Amino acid sequence: MTLQTSELNTQAVLAMKGAGYYSARTAGAKHAIDRVRPMLEDALQSLPQQAILRLADFGAADGGTSQEMWAGLIATLRANGDSRPIEMLYTDLASNDFSTLFRTMQGMHGDTAHAYQNSYENVFVHGCGTGFHQQLMADASLCLGFSATAMHYVSKKPCEIEDHVHMVGATPEERAQFSAQAAADWERILLARAAELAPGGRFICLNFGIDEKGRYLGHTGGQSMFDNFTRHWRAMRDGGRITKQEFIRATFAQHYRTVEEFTAPFDDPSSTVRQAGLKLISVETRLTPCPYNALYRGSSTKMSSADYAASLIPTTRSWSETVFRTALASRPEAEIQALLDAFYDDYEQQVAADPSGHAMDYIHILMAIEKQA
Repeated sequence: MTLQTSELNTQAVLAMKGAGYYSARTAGAKHAIDRVRPMLEDALQSLPQQAILRLADFGAADGGTSQEMWAGLIATLRANGDSRPIEMLYTDLASNDFSTLFRTMQGMHGDTAHAYQNSYENVFVHGCGTGFHQQLMADASLCLGFSATAMHYVSKKPCEIEDHVHMVGATPEERAQFSAQAAADWERILLARAAELAPGGRFICLNFGIDEKGRYLGHTGGQSMFDNFTRHWRAMRDGGRITKQEFIRATFAQHYRTVEEFTAPFDDPSSTVRQAGLKLISVETRLTPCPYNALYRGSSTKMSSADYAASLIPTTRSWSETVFRTALASRPEAEIQALLDAFYDDYEQQVAADPSGHAMDYIHILMAIEKQA
């Protein structure tokens, strides 16, 4: 099957599940972000003094998973006597649920204890509905940029994967195309951040990737989440519930880079990234255990396998549904919803029947990058 590149660009429709669903059901993402707070505190202390402290959260979704971290950082700044105006820019695609994000920051939705926009003067929250693969703010205007669990998305799918839903299960030829696209996108992302960052500014990011043990999201021992997605999606195809074309179009626009892929632009002194002034300060891999699995295994009341499945599958649905929904886009909405519900119900029943090995542990590559003065 051959499709034109314009047909494969999913950026216009990609979004996390809205109305607060994403943050409410992605505790693992919040745990990973909270653990990075010390690195951002160190970055704030190292920044050169500027009249306005400009911060950015790239690929922020509804803002809920990083809200407590930002609230804590701002509280620390104010407690230390830093009264500078703070401009906070949340970025995501135009399809993102910015309404929930703005209501959350103003204490109209979610946990009001962390609605920092209400708690401090001279704090201004803005949104940008443009993808992070391009420059989003003026040259040398950003003090500290942050991105969590976002930049594994490629700007476009270089191909559809014929017999799997993700590049981790693709053929070598398909995987090579995703790798090449991801390398080009990573360079674009870094050059955009290099332009935005003020001299001495920092960019802290934690991205899904493949660690030195070959582990990645949902594939840390036992069951493999993307293989299970494929298993149930294939069963719907083989059962005649979806078409062969719909099966193939459910290709995630993602690439999980290795540490070597992430650091490649910094290893060559003549690279465009190095020439743009970016320096890699640190890089490490990090596993964040699945909180739903931890609760299941450690529950004093002994959570049932059915209850565990009912807690685990919604967190996978919060960020993956858009892929399968897009594959079914030619159908009426009621039909799409019924098929999606059946798909995730089948996965939930699999986990409920035997939870062993099912978890969504996070594997991140954590990087600190500085714009040289």
